Amino acid sequence: MANVTVIGAQWGDEGKGKIVDWLASRADAVVRFQGGHNAGHTLVIDGNVFKLSLLPSGIVSGTLSIIGNGVVLDPWALKGEIEKLESQGVTITDDNFAIADNCPLILPIHRDLDGLRETAAGSGKIGTTGRGIGPAYEDKVGRRAIRVCDLAHLDTLEPQLDRLCAHHDALRAGFDQPPVDREALLAELKEIAPFVLRFAQPVWKRLKKVRKAGAKILFEGAQGVLLDVDHGTYPFVTSSNTVSGTAASGSGLGPNSTGFVLGIVKAYTTRVGSGPFPTELDDADGQRLGERGHEFGTVTGRQRRCGWFDAVLVRQSCAISGVTGVALTKVDVLDGFDTVKICTGYRLRGKIMDYFPSHAADQAEVEPIYEEMEGWSESTAGARSYADLPANAIKYIQRVQELIETPVALVSTSPERDDTILMRDPFVD
Repeated sequence: MANVTVIGAQWGDEGKGKIVDWLASRADAVVRFQGGHNAGHTLVIDGNVFKLSLLPSGIVSGTLSIIGNGVVLDPWALKGEIEKLESQGVTITDDNFAIADNCPLILPIHRDLDGLRETAAGSGKIGTTGRGIGPAYEDKVGRRAIRVCDLAHLDTLEPQLDRLCAHHDALRAGFDQPPVDREALLAELKEIAPFVLRFAQPVWKRLKKVRKAGAKILFEGAQGVLLDVDHGTYPFVTSSNTVSGTAASGSGLGPNSTGFVLGIVKAYTTRVGSGPFPTELDDADGQRLGERGHEFGTVTGRQRRCGWFDAVLVRQSCAISGVTGVALTKVDVLDGFDTVKICTGYRLRGKIMDYFPSHAADQAEVEPIYEEMEGWSESTAGARSYADLPANAIKYIQRVQELIETPVALVSTSPERDDTILMRDPFVD
């Protein structure tokens, strides 16, 4: 298998950025296939920190990086991110970066609507990033979106604006907001259009050429399987499909192109925002995980909720997304715990369950069943060989792969790119 698809197998924030960056140095192209700038990746390379939200992680290593049609694109956020990276010495041109010309745009009105809804929802809020992701996807499936290719035809945009504004004006009126300022919106689009259009192209065609040449393609997902709009903890989910199958539809290549599916899994569990979390810890252990793991969202800065590893959820994610192998990250955060716990099942109203139920009420009531293991006092930080790991850390990793019924292919022991133990090479297996 020459190609690799990377997805998060929990609620996002699993450390995909570091793993994708590590793999990107060995790939010929990296493709973002869903999500928007609500995703957050932090890369640490030779001590330099790069924070990405929209750009594929491969851009830092100079690998051809592509934003696929499955992404919703905020052009102003893109411009700001590119300018930030360029100030850090990263070169971004149309030679190493491309945007699908059929990619839908996130507009200021989408951000407005996102914020208005969350504020009005009160206790029923989803916990979105407020960046307009959901409303942009709604307009896409509602067939009223403005896409990247439309930026080259703004003089004939009136019919599309009619459809778009008819929808948004009605919604805005419900929140006592004025109608969309069409002239201001059009002026903003005209200003940003030249910047975006220099990267726009039919990326499916470019990827077809890359694949035909025998190059290695890395497909990069955002968020995690537990935030998938179909398979996640609905309604506390994102607005796109985050499973591996989306790599095909969100890039323009067929399902036979996605190759090895690598699920990124944190050695414990975290979640940002609202929603069920069976293994959440509201004690000193939870606080310790958060502090040692620096658990704050890259995009929002919100503190992440922390808990023990949930093997039930990860096993379910791996099955749903056809994961070939997992990359276990942040093992070093568990260093020094006298004991560590793994959730192996749930108890729901006296019944034992080996899967996470679909209904929100059931999800909120499940109680974790734990298996306790002896911890390790030795440091795993920076280990680059399996033999360098403490015996109890190895036992933990082995138990994790038994419970999730999926082999561990990589182990990450720090944010640094090279602090990675390769147990199975996704590009050749």
